[in-house]
Amino acid sequence: MADVPQPATMVNGGQLSPRGRFQDRSFVGEDDSKSNYEKSGSRVNSLVSENPSFSMSPFGYNTLDAVPSHEHYANTEVPGRVRKQRPSLFQLTIGTEVRIQFSSISLLHRRRKGRKLQSAQASADPCCYREEEGEQAAGLIVEPTRFGWVKGVMIRCMLNIWGVILYLRLPWITSQAGIGLTWIIILLSSCITGITGLSTSAIATNGKVKGGGTYFLISRSLGPELGGSIGLIFAFANAVAVAMHTVGFAETVQVLMQENGSSMVDRLNDIRIIGVITVTFLLAISLAGMEWEAKAQVLFFLVIMISFVNYIVGTIIPATVEKQAKGFFSYRADIFAENFVPHWRGAEGSFFGMFSIFFPSATGILAGANISGDLKDPAVAIPRGTMLAIFWTTISYLIISATIGSCVIRDASGSINDTLQTTGKDCVGLGCNYGWDFSECTNNGTCPYGISNYYQSMSMVSGFAPLITAGIFGATLSSALACLVSAPKVFQCLCKDNLYPLIGVFGKGYGKNDEPIRGYILTYVIAVCFILIAELNTIAPIISNFFLCSYALINFSCFHASITNSPGWRPSFRFYTVNWGSSVQAGSYNMALSYSIGLNHVEDHIKNYRPQCLVLTGPPSCRPVLVDFVATFTKNLSLMMCGNVVIGPPTVDAQEVAFSSSHVTWLNQRKVRSFYHGIVAEDLRSGARMLLQAAGLGRIKPNVLLMGFKKNWQSDRPCNIENYIGIIHDAFDLRYGVCLFRKKEGLDLSRSMQADTAVEGGGERVQNMGFWIQFASVSHPAVETLLFGSTSNVPLSCPHSTQYLSTEPISMATEPLQHMGDFRCLLLHMVLKIHVLSLSLSVPLSKYTWIPDMLGPEEQPSTAFQTKQGKKTIDIYWLFDDGGLTLLIPYLLTRRKRWQTCKVRVFVGGEINKVDEQRKAFMALLNKFRLGFHDVQVLPDINEAPRPEHLKRFEDLLGPYRLNGVFKDENVVNSMKRESPWMITDEELERNKAKSLRQVRLNEIVLDYSRDAALVVLTMPVGQRGKCPSTLYMAWLETLSQDLRPPVLFVRGNQENVLTFYCQ
Repeated sequence: MADVPQPATMVNGGQLSPRGRFQDRSFVGEDDSKSNYEKSGSRVNSLVSENPSFSMSPFGYNTLDAVPSHEHYANTEVPGRVRKQRPSLFQLTIGTEVRIQFSSISLLHRRRKGRKLQSAQASADPCCYREEEGEQAAGLIVEPTRFGWVKGVMIRCMLNIWGVILYLRLPWITSQAGIGLTWIIILLSSCITGITGLSTSAIATNGKVKGGGTYFLISRSLGPELGGSIGLIFAFANAVAVAMHTVGFAETVQVLMQENGSSMVDRLNDIRIIGVITVTFLLAISLAGMEWEAKAQVLFFLVIMISFVNYIVGTIIPATVEKQAKGFFSYRADIFAENFVPHWRGAEGSFFGMFSIFFPSATGILAGANISGDLKDPAVAIPRGTMLAIFWTTISYLIISATIGSCVIRDASGSINDTLQTTGKDCVGLGCNYGWDFSECTNNGTCPYGISNYYQSMSMVSGFAPLITAGIFGATLSSALACLVSAPKVFQCLCKDNLYPLIGVFGKGYGKNDEPIRGYILTYVIAVCFILIAELNTIAPIISNFFLCSYALINFSCFHASITNSPGWRPSFRFYTVNWGSSVQAGSYNMALSYSIGLNHVEDHIKNYRPQCLVLTGPPSCRPVLVDFVATFTKNLSLMMCGNVVIGPPTVDAQEVAFSSSHVTWLNQRKVRSFYHGIVAEDLRSGARMLLQAAGLGRIKPNVLLMGFKKNWQSDRPCNIENYIGIIHDAFDLRYGVCLFRKKEGLDLSRSMQADTAVEGGGERVQNMGFWIQFASVSHPAVETLLFGSTSNVPLSCPHSTQYLSTEPISMATEPLQHMGDFRCLLLHMVLKIHVLSLSLSVPLSKYTWIPDMLGPEEQPSTAFQTKQGKKTIDIYWLFDDGGLTLLIPYLLTRRKRWQTCKVRVFVGGEINKVDEQRKAFMALLNKFRLGFHDVQVLPDINEAPRPEHLKRFEDLLGPYRLNGVFKDENVVNSMKRESPWMITDEELERNKAKSLRQVRLNEIVLDYSRDAALVVLTMPVGQRGKCPSTLYMAWLETLSQDLRPPVLFVRGNQENVLTFYCQ
């Protein structure tokens, strides 16, 4: 939390006090607010004008650090308004002066970067549209009309699902397969489309959608490899669907002409002529414009619904003589029983033959997703509208197949003279039961009527046949027109992405709407070719194959995105797939190498971000708590690498310790999916810097540094504190995110064995062996046998020891060994120290029987993160915007079974008079991230003054490191400061006074709200290099997490977005 230095009044002899800015909720007291701000008023105004991201924080002091904001994650800019930008780590750690010095350079860099990104997006993502919602200031841009789930999705999908098959082939399929198998065909088709609808809903809600249709959604959400395949198949299927719906329309017109005694050539050629004329007319409409299409959707829907009502009424009305002659006898139980079983006829007479013809009538479920950019709330509209459309259309199919099969027999002559009294012959068929004899045409197979022969049976049954004809016209023409428009659009987007060679010519658009005229012509040609077939029963199976392939790829895409556990896969719609287990892991070296190299061709993108953690564990077995916690959110998701810095000269023995395979063996026994990387360095900071720069392979490299909290910093040497904080600054310089993990009980099992040693003579002799002599006095037989093989080989002294530096003896001889796993870590730590220093012992190391693998998995130390966390809370204090890492890590934890019952609460700073407004703003932002966090609590009391006793405790932490309290001479202070940069001067303390007081207050708040939480996640403060001493920074971290029972995770991202609410 880099802040702008401001003058403040020291009180009580230079000690921190809750007076002044922390006296009231605004942090500015009535007495000193004028003196504090008038002196720096011109400077602040200058900073604000030159630095758009500089802000007056609601937390009581001027800061460069930015609170979470919608604009930090939005891709659009509002005309006439300077866009807020999150400060970089460089700006936070260096400070304001340097930031001003480089502001023009940064601005130029951002402009160049913006132009580059804009150009790259234009070339790689040409189908995206300008975003028009949410981010614009009111009144600048008119909000376009948005559709709800009924008109935008459900009605549109139902119109596309209902089509020619419903009116012209469902009765015929019922006669072939029987009512029973027809229902199975309908339900099987609906099951396929239902699963695909769930997958599509998940894809469409995986980020904010700008538009572009189904191909655009899939390719931008799941990648061009899957999107390209689906897009090509989907475009061709829609082009063929144009032909199918047009042939259905032409077939109906041909029947009407035939009934009126008109004909042009013959049946097939009449269908071809009418079909070509119709599709040409539809092409002209498409080229002329589709503004009226949306308005006509409701009209088409009403016409179809009226035709359904007309049909149901017709089944109830008693049959006339003319209808009886055509096989309609109203509801009859024996007709239902006869038609319930299958009666296969012709070449298509089989279950899968009927399924292939019917399945196109279940497609059209993607109509809502195709206009997702025009919906008010796609996350709600697409799932609800699509699934309800599938449900209601399925019900309509089941009703029609059951009613038509209960009213109409399979064969009828249509002649009113074919009564039993007239023929007087042996009667065959159900018609005989009702006084009709259709035996002759039945035996000859020449009956023109009945549901097995007459495709217009629904018109014949209905109360008023022209209404059914109107329904057929509405369904076929609307569906054909929709497919004729969607196919070129999808193909144009596919062509512009340059995924396939030789098709780029069809990507060119014309006019202000970028109309794909060439795509229209190509779709027209394909449609005409299939119209010339003129057989609906031949075209339908072709479409079924293409749609089945397309739906299979959509479902596989959703399954693959789910099973790979990508953090960017966060659909708002959760009920999309079933977890079928983990995917097969490729253990081949060649395959791993090939994939690793292949990642070099993949550009970095926010949606693909994964927190890849470099964890400074030392020997992993000595910090199982830290290992288990990180493994929880990285397992099967991202990279985890345990780093171990062995301090000393790079001798052969030191390298053997650093690179020992025993560490990997321990990780494998613990079933932790992690790499191990050991390194030898002169000091911890140098080794950590090497790991930060060299760890990883290609794009598989860490981007987050995770360390344990230095619990013993008050008793450790100050230079070690300086190195510890220096590692954090080094990580920030290398654009890492940084996390610090603290647990009240500590992390290091070997902490009781720590001792300071000094090496002389190139590492051949040891000055201090106090810890070893004390350890040798242990008389526990299990210890002696485990380490040395027998009790007779234990060395009782070391001739090379000259003095003791370790003052605390190890009293394990009087304490029973409760857990061999814990003691194993102690022994491992001891053996490593002895081995790396190449000690001259009375017993050679080669005689040790100590083997790290000798203890099995059942003897591994257990930690709290290996069990379920129960119904506790994960409390996130998202105080400053770090790019979203503070939110992402808890989200990844909640995806694990051990944490999924925990409730996530997000705490943000606020003002007492704007609590509701700020809560709604943060809720809106979190909802766009699709993290599933619904509990936001604004903290207006964050601005109150901390309690005096807590301030006193904070001052006591700083006491040993204060300079001016001991030395009054300024020259002496400056000299001491140069020699001991960790010491704190009065000037530094005053400069960071507001932030120091704020850490004390935050600890009080966290104790009040999160005392019983499972985990507390805090935005980690950032101290300016050279202006915030390492000891003061450690005091901040100590104070923030003091007295907390739950584990605490400090998180600070690298100030770059790791979350996005866009799907591309």
